[in-house]
Amino acid sequence: MGDQLIRESSGKIYLTLFYLSLLLNIFFLCQHFFFLPPSRLDSTVSVLRWTRRAAEEAEAVAAISCSGHGHAYVDGVLDNGWPTCECNTCYAGADCSVLLSNCSADVESGDPLFLEPYWMSHASESAVVFSGWHRMSYDTTNKFQSVELEKHIRFLHAAVGNAITRDKYLVFGSGSTQLVNALVYALSPENASSAASVVATPPYYGLYKVQTELFNGREYEWKGVTSKWTNSNKTNFIEFVTSPNNPDCLLYDSVLDHSSVIYDHAYYWPHFTAIPAPVDGDVMIFTISKVSGHASSRFGWAFIKDENVYKKVLQYMQLNSMGMSRDTQLRMLKIVKVMLANIGGDGDIFKFGFDKLRKRWQRLQALVNSSSRFSLQQLSPQYCTYFEKIRDPSPAYAWLKCENEEDVDCAEVLTKGGILSRGGDIFEASKRYTRLSLLKTDDYFEMLLQKLKPLLASSKENPDKISSF
Repeated sequence: MGDQLIRESSGKIYLTLFYLSLLLNIFFLCQHFFFLPPSRLDSTVSVLRWTRRAAEEAEAVAAISCSGHGHAYVDGVLDNGWPTCECNTCYAGADCSVLLSNCSADVESGDPLFLEPYWMSHASESAVVFSGWHRMSYDTTNKFQSVELEKHIRFLHAAVGNAITRDKYLVFGSGSTQLVNALVYALSPENASSAASVVATPPYYGLYKVQTELFNGREYEWKGVTSKWTNSNKTNFIEFVTSPNNPDCLLYDSVLDHSSVIYDHAYYWPHFTAIPAPVDGDVMIFTISKVSGHASSRFGWAFIKDENVYKKVLQYMQLNSMGMSRDTQLRMLKIVKVMLANIGGDGDIFKFGFDKLRKRWQRLQALVNSSSRFSLQQLSPQYCTYFEKIRDPSPAYAWLKCENEEDVDCAEVLTKGGILSRGGDIFEASKRYTRLSLLKTDDYFEMLLQKLKPLLASSKENPDKISSF
């Protein structure tokens, strides 16, 4: 009887230990599959569940061949349920392999597609997948702005050395476009006897005038060219200063004394210009479209020194749009992290962009200099604190001038030659100038050179030299 009791007790102990072991295994499996720390995320690829389908779809569409002259996109037009290729200008066909004849080289816009190859080579680093319930609220970690994104934008400026951000407020906008009017509104004096005068120095980015006149606030009005007001006793000026300038890519500073200055530094990055020193304006605008090339994300930011101006901009953003898209902010955080991780290395986006634009500028400059029909803005090598050396020019735009007396409208001259550009009058400059974008894909740039050669050869100067380009 005693032996039987001992055997029954032992059996119960073993059974209890078995169940405890089973429970412990279940616990550790749950820890492994559902509660992994961030450091172990890479090891979960084999157990991905709801993200797998989205990742497979993105990779499948990205793999569609468009002959190097276009792309297919997940949100593209469908054909038999599958996205089709969207071709670059002058290319057509199901796979963009057909080169169209009698097609114009479109270098009118500042679409920053020259950085596409960089992001294609950093596909795994820069991809973003998020849940369908990601940040459905109006609010984020800091009301409308991601705290982590704010932090990393400041890190980026510190790593590049192009702006002093300490003791300045940071506000996000829908590209620099939304911030332009928000800042004009915020800098305009309240209850003043006269409206603030908004001015810029030609050639200037045309949006400043168009947008100011469109909104036509009671507190501000467009007053044109700064030079008209240098000896004026009038006060309450808001002056736009674009540096590097769009369209001539030169570094500028304010002209008027005692004006409120909005510094537009969209192009103050090492792939477009030398960085002689960090800028330190009271109000400074930047945009992701020119840093990383993600123009469609519509993300920009401004650093503001004065707290009252900052609060007025926040009020404008709240009433205008309730802040930036939270989805965009997530994507931008990933993009900025990738840029930061590669600074100074082989995958440095600024080195990539600089090399590409420098080569384009050198080729265009050599071609234009082979004839006296056109000329380009004068840009010189300059020491850059980012690259720690004297570097060649790598401008975003060519500011082309027609030198022949009869060529009074340079944009029209190019249009007849099959080149679409942006005329000087749009920048409140002479029509003898026109802007050529160097920012688009290789297809667009090569087409520009091909269309430009006959226009140069028509001057009957060095035709053999021109044909060699």
